[in-house]
Amino acid sequence: MTTFRLSPAVADAFPDTLIALVTATGLRGRESWPRTTAALEELERQLADDTWYPAGETDPRIEAWHTAYRSFGTNPRRIRPSVDALGRRLAKKGTLPRINPAVDSYNAVSVRHGLPAGAFDLDQVAGNVDIRHADGTESFTPLGEPDTVEHPKPGEIIYADAGGVLTRHWNHRDAHRTRVTEDSAHVVFALETLQATRDGDLLEVAAEELQDLLSPHAEQTTVHYLGPAQPQATV
Repeated sequence: MTTFRLSPAVADAFPDTLIALVTATGLRGRESWPRTTAALEELERQLADDTWYPAGETDPRIEAWHTAYRSFGTNPRRIRPSVDALGRRLAKKGTLPRINPAVDSYNAVSVRHGLPAGAFDLDQVAGNVDIRHADGTESFTPLGEPDTVEHPKPGEIIYADAGGVLTRHWNHRDAHRTRVTEDSAHVVFALETLQATRDGDLLEVAAEELQDLLSPHAEQTTVHYLGPAQPQATV
């Protein structure tokens, strides 16, 4: 079991934070996921038909993350929140990347609802996970760059376990060690909002949508919520 903990300092700085943790066990990433394929294709069709467009940086959902990034010293136009970068890529290319079914599922849900999303292979997580400010001593190896080591700046918000940093700039980029592959069988997915008062219902809809995409390909799925009122959840 892994416990996710929202630090008191982060909760105080962002008191309307709400994070949905969607856990899938017995995940089967090498079989066909037709509903995920359909979800991606539907978003791309709606974009092509001009009936839907991904949230841009002036959208309140994205703007809140830009403000948060600036508060801990990150330029959000140079280092973008994941959902912002994904939406911009979709708008420019007209397609979403195909990585593997689990990643494709959370990408589809993220961009549809304008909420950052990420995932960790729980079998690669070392101990519990804290969402906290970096102190500058931590190390981070970016996804896809196994020979690179970075050090988050003091004050930057990170996800971290006993082995190092799992995400930089809160949700900009995930670590290589805990990346989700076709063979990941025990995975936790995180969906986030900084405006639970306004977007809490949207977050719940997104979590349910992701759970629906995962359930046919997993032995079990569960959803837990993490925020200042409930600062830890065991998955």
